[in-house]
Amino acid sequence: MYIPGNFHIKDEAEIFDFIQSNAFGQLFSNVNGRLFSTHLPVLLSEDRKYLIGHLARANPQHLQLDGQEVLVTLTGPHGYISPSWYENPGVPTWNYQAVHIYARARVFDDREKLMGVVEALTRNYERDQAEPWRPAYNEVMLKAIIGIELEIEEIQCKFKLGQNRVQEDIAGAVKNLRATGAVELAAAMEKHALGE
Repeated sequence: MYIPGNFHIKDEAEIFDFIQSNAFGQLFSNVNGRLFSTHLPVLLSEDRKYLIGHLARANPQHLQLDGQEVLVTLTGPHGYISPSWYENPGVPTWNYQAVHIYARARVFDDREKLMGVVEALTRNYERDQAEPWRPAYNEVMLKAIIGIELEIEEIQCKFKLGQNRVQEDIAGAVKNLRATGAVELAAAMEKHALGE
């Protein structure tokens, strides 16, 4: 990923927090000589060395996945920035947050390990429910998925949030983003470009 210096995030704690908060992404690999992508949720392992998840067994991506270097892309809030929001001359642009993770893929179909992945994903995404759902293991359902473990080799993190603009321009963009309902992007800009 192209990352100009102003937008390059290097703080590991911040990067891993972003990964955990924005863990629905795209898994890119090679299938029969072509790029292939699956949209899926992933979880960061406790030691921060792996992403884990699962694919439908019917998805052809898993057939050639084992041992491949893959790319997982995760994005956060993003949105259009109008130059009319600036005090100083500018051009139309798009502000966003993104992480690219290069990893070595392993697939598995061990029943206990698959149950662990399903349980971990369920715990993570059910935690805010008033009455969290608990997995009931139907063998047919478990046999319909294949587990993936992605050993992280490199992480690239880019937060393009107007850090190259003067404070007045950033404040104008934040104000207009809030007015259009893009409050998450506005908050990210306040934190990273205005330092609030």
